[in-house]
Amino acid sequence: MQGIISNFRRGRRTYTPRHFIIIIDGIEDRKSAKALVGKQVSWKSSSGKIINGKIASAHGNSGAVRVIFERGLPGQAVSEKVEIK
Repeated sequence: MQGIISNFRRGRRTYTPRHFIIIIDGIEDRKSAKALVGKQVSWKSSSGKIINGKIASAHGNSGAVRVIFERGLPGQAVSEKVEIK
């Protein structure tokens, strides 16, 4: 299963560096997104480094999820693909 990093989790003036919003292919509603809570997510950089995370909750009603990574991802990771295991 694959998804695309949409953005950092953020407020009006702040952002949370380890939290990201991810849009997953084939997930269209909140109920389906809640079923994925607890699954592992991995992002692979162009140099081959892998950073792992975990789906924490659904985000909104359109099927996006919030992922907490073990360390922050670089800004270049936004709009790249991640793998959901």
